[in-house]
Amino acid sequence: MNFQPLGNRVLVKRVEEANTTVSGIIIPDNAQEKPSRGEVVAVSKDVEVLENGNVVLFGKYAGNEVSMGAEKFLVLDVEDIFGIIG
Repeated sequence: MNFQPLGNRVLVKRVEEANTTVSGIIIPDNAQEKPSRGEVVAVSKDVEVLENGNVVLFGKYAGNEVSMGAEKFLVLDVEDIFGIIG
């Protein structure tokens, strides 16, 4: 994949959350919320605080979903990212 975000944007792949509760109840896919964390895959040249591989936290409805091949990604404005995890 070759994608270079422009402006103050990053390309993020959502990190899937566990689909069972602590007590072992399985949550079906249609009842799960979309994950609000993801791994940075590509960074615009204008963004200095993030790099590929960072795991970030963002808003539930932030960004635009794009498909490249069989994979889905989010294009996020840097302002939509709350912070870097870990």
